[in-house]
Amino acid sequence: MLDLTTNYLGLKLKNPLVVSPSPLTEHIGSILRMEDAGAGAVVLHSLFEEQILIETQELDKALSAGTESFAESTSYFPDMTRYNFGTEGYLEIIRKAKQAVNIPVIASLNGVSTGGWIKYAKEMEQAGADALELNIFFVANDPKLSSEQVEELYSSLVSHVKASVRIPVAVKLAPYFSAMANLAGKLDKAGADGLVLFNRFYQPDFDLEALDVKPTLGLSTPNELLLRLHWAATLFGQVKADLAITGGVHTAQEVLKSMMAGAKVAMVASAILKNGIEHMETILADLRAWMEEHEYSSIAQMQGSMSRQKVADPGAFSRAKARK
Repeated sequence: MLDLTTNYLGLKLKNPLVVSPSPLTEHIGSILRMEDAGAGAVVLHSLFEEQILIETQELDKALSAGTESFAESTSYFPDMTRYNFGTEGYLEIIRKAKQAVNIPVIASLNGVSTGGWIKYAKEMEQAGADALELNIFFVANDPKLSSEQVEELYSSLVSHVKASVRIPVAVKLAPYFSAMANLAGKLDKAGADGLVLFNRFYQPDFDLEALDVKPTLGLSTPNELLLRLHWAATLFGQVKADLAITGGVHTAQEVLKSMMAGAKVAMVASAILKNGIEHMETILADLRAWMEEHEYSSIAQMQGSMSRQKVADPGAFSRAKARK
């Protein structure tokens, strides 16, 4: 009998297919459908740092402080006064989700400073979240800010949050670091239980008619998986933290590749936004069929099998090679 179970952040999941944050995870009815469709766990939509500031009446002060307080203009984000349900509403969603489903429910915080994060990390834990995903958004626009300072910000944030809660903490990273392996090691030492590869940021675009800046974020494509496979395969065995791949997972093929690279879970959002929540049933059925055809008995059997440590030519992960 096939064993699809995997261990992620100390949690035993029935399979490695995890739903990542999207508008769908704002609603209990959708979360119930995700469990019925076979999801191993669900990561809720993010609670944004800007929402915390609004509700503590600090937003005006933070905005006037400029780049010393904020990495990017908050206009690049959704309208925070109307986005999802605010801080208390977010905690209530955690409580209701935990009552409604049996799969792990992972809360998500999106921001860059410790401030309210510590308080709400604790409250998310108290509300019943099984784990916490830190979705760190930081764009270093200040030319005086060094890469070392940016990495220290990440490490410090992780260590502070870890010290405030008992539940596992994963860190969702962007790929825009010159020494990703070194940063991963620093976050590992700071106590991160998992590393999620990689974030997909809102990107500013120009509205030529309104002469305004507007955020854009399209659905992912399977082509985006390649960068994630590279770093999962590179980091596997180099850090204690569990690895998760998010971005570009649309079919069973991407789940299989993610596992072989060394990830413990493969996260989906764009695929179910495009094809419906029940698309996960197809992914899992195709996953089982492939494993049976290729005589794999478990997910654990394939995890890391194509990592840099395991392949015959690890140099393939370092430089492109011309083929004759």
